[in-house]
Amino acid sequence: MGGTPMNTASSVLAAEHSLTFADGLPSAVRSDLRNLAIVAHVDHGKTTLVDALLRQSGAFRANEQLTDRVMDSGDLEREKGITILAKNTSLVWRGTTLNIVDTPGHADFGGEVERALTMVDGIVLLVDAAEGPLPQTRFVLRKALERDLPVILAVNKIDRPDARVTAIVDDVYELFMDLDATDDQLDFPIVYCSGREGTATLDIDAPGSDLSALCQTVLDTIPPPTYTEGAPLQAWVTNLDANPYVGRLALCRIVEGTISKGQAASWCRVDGSIDRVKISELFLTQHLIRVPVEHARQGDIVAVAGIADITIGETLADPDDPRPLPLITVDEPALSMTIGINTSPLAGRDGTKLTARQVKNRLDSELVGNVSLRVEPTDRPDAWEVQARGELQLAILIEQMRREGFELTVGKPQVVTREIEGRRHEPVERVTIDVPEPHLGSVTQLLAGRKGRMTNMVNHGLGWVRLDYLVPARGLIGFRNEFLTNTRGTGVLSQVFEGFEPWFGEINLRNTGSLVGDRTGPATTFAMMNLQDRAVMMVSPGTDVYQGMIVGENSRVGDMDVNVAKEKKLTNMRQSAGDETVKLSPPRLLSLEQALGFISPEECIEVTPKHLRLRKVHLDPHVRARSARRANAAT
Repeated sequence: MGGTPMNTASSVLAAEHSLTFADGLPSAVRSDLRNLAIVAHVDHGKTTLVDALLRQSGAFRANEQLTDRVMDSGDLEREKGITILAKNTSLVWRGTTLNIVDTPGHADFGGEVERALTMVDGIVLLVDAAEGPLPQTRFVLRKALERDLPVILAVNKIDRPDARVTAIVDDVYELFMDLDATDDQLDFPIVYCSGREGTATLDIDAPGSDLSALCQTVLDTIPPPTYTEGAPLQAWVTNLDANPYVGRLALCRIVEGTISKGQAASWCRVDGSIDRVKISELFLTQHLIRVPVEHARQGDIVAVAGIADITIGETLADPDDPRPLPLITVDEPALSMTIGINTSPLAGRDGTKLTARQVKNRLDSELVGNVSLRVEPTDRPDAWEVQARGELQLAILIEQMRREGFELTVGKPQVVTREIEGRRHEPVERVTIDVPEPHLGSVTQLLAGRKGRMTNMVNHGLGWVRLDYLVPARGLIGFRNEFLTNTRGTGVLSQVFEGFEPWFGEINLRNTGSLVGDRTGPATTFAMMNLQDRAVMMVSPGTDVYQGMIVGENSRVGDMDVNVAKEKKLTNMRQSAGDETVKLSPPRLLSLEQALGFISPEECIEVTPKHLRLRKVHLDPHVRARSARRANAAT
């Protein structure tokens, strides 16, 4: 545990990716610094553990009002309880600065994890003491082993009543062997933690009182940054941020040389050109705030201001001897979605950003900081194909744009296919499911209909069964909601991209149709009372409806045009049942993620700051009929 590996990540970076420095320059290390990332599957306690580290390091005043998960600073991160963006913090332990990068745990934000691994010299792999290694654990560990980063295993939540610490450690060893780890990589230290209690220990039978054991293990295992004495400046841009006073900030890992405020530097751009720029401001992170500094040196993670158009993967180099580092590459997207302007009859009522130019500028700005996203043109000038890792990443982007005042039309997610050796291939996901034994049959039947292939099944004897599947990505679109319904909300689902396999064939994702409004007007109680027996309604009385808008889910296959705005005819004749109370079932209101999984390929979602409306791509029923006839003739 105590030996420092000779093949450190920073030395590999300098040896493989930078140009060869002049012979005779001595190498050195920064023993006062460690750069590490905390990686794990979603909800295994990364952010909570970082909270405890900050508290015990004296990052907060004694009388300071504290919140849980201080690293999750975004509104969506706090609402959904997940980390979306990789963020770094720092603390000092026994005279050594620890730069810690908190990474997302959801597979859809794997691009953030891959980018974070370029900033660090080692990782702390966090694993839940009850759930064990899950798909995202495999993903981040594979990336870390590919970069030859040293790994510390932290078994978290050891205070859970259903903890299986010994079995979980064995599972992690099996995972390392499955990923073809070397003998040196298999010799990793193990720390047993409780992030909520703020304790860590090297002996599971001897509880710790604080996180000293974890910090000491980091010092012993994570190597300090290495550099070459006298080498010219090389700073790798690994992330972007913004400041209202100084503009765009480039977050850089200084690989070689030093950097100072006000100095000139060479900006090595993506296209290969080199421009001369000036470093107007320089910041270092101390705890949770950025502090302006005059100088920074090798191994530091700094924020640089003064370069308006700098992007991820570029290099800041010595003005007299520019030596660019390689561009950052991440795995390709697996899903795509069409995003365009709002074309419904109700467009312009809620939002303030309605034009195609505004939507395109917003998507372009998202590309600057999101390396795993792609935006491609379509045959329409007011719509674009956005490619991403998964449904959640696309839903987060749409929700952010919605809160910024945009009105959008969003299509159904589709998989991104490839031609490999003349055959059509599609992305496949590795799915891990924990489900109570009574629901095992319904879950296996559900996945069989979506072309899932079981690879493993384990019964721990605690009433729960773990299933491992390989499922085509398009078979998982909308699966989560149906899965939670079938398991009464008790099942746990995790997934991560596995690779590409030949096309699996036709998959029927939905066995119901839609109720489609055939005219414009407010929905009425009278009309809905007659419709609710044959469908599940998705609108309330008084809701504005237009032709082509989806107002309910038909209980049978196929769509049905209905007049949901029909009013009761009034006469002078008194009716004996006229004063009876009308009872309507509550409408089924879908969230954005649920709506993306519900709609069929010929349907889309109207997204505004205040409303989510489901609609047909073609609002006119005659146009829909012609389009359906052409599609049938083509097949």
